[in-house]
Amino acid sequence: MSRIGKMPIKIPENVEITLSDYSLTVSGPLGKLSQMFRPEVKLLQREGQIVIERTLDSKLAKALHGLTRTLVANMISGVSRGFEKELEVQGVGYRARMEGENLILSLGYSHPVTVTPPQDVKLTVSENKIIVSGIDKAQVGQVAADIKRLRPPDPYKGKGIRYLGEQVRLKPGKKALGAGASR
Repeated sequence: MSRIGKMPIKIPENVEITLSDYSLTVSGPLGKLSQMFRPEVKLLQREGQIVIERTLDSKLAKALHGLTRTLVANMISGVSRGFEKELEVQGVGYRARMEGENLILSLGYSHPVTVTPPQDVKLTVSENKIIVSGIDKAQVGQVAADIKRLRPPDPYKGKGIRYLGEQVRLKPGKKALGAGASR
């Protein structure tokens, strides 16, 4: 049995759960999420907890057991607390600013780059930091990854967009070889 899959998920008081055949709807103070699940796993609500059980003993069902539990836990956590990813913009002339709901980035290109967030994701900018927040963990992570992909960190100078606290290993470049050295 999956170690993660067999752990029950506690339902907070401010979260409401609606279970039907293969779907789950979770609503809380921050919003509402719903998801369809495969028939290999069954969701049960018992004594203020959600328990995930396998209906089959196949390899696919075993793989889906832990995945389903994690997805349900993320849904409950998202509607009660929310998720957040922080990015930082580093480099001379690299800037981020908000214009309404849109994020405008100056990243050394000949034009500013505009990022329009999905409906459930909120973007905020403070100094050189971009904060991506929302209730769906996968969507928050995808938006943050898409923003980072616009200008990933340069391996020689370190300029670009990176996650907050991410270490970028810098390459030495041509100077490190020294004069007269051959490759």
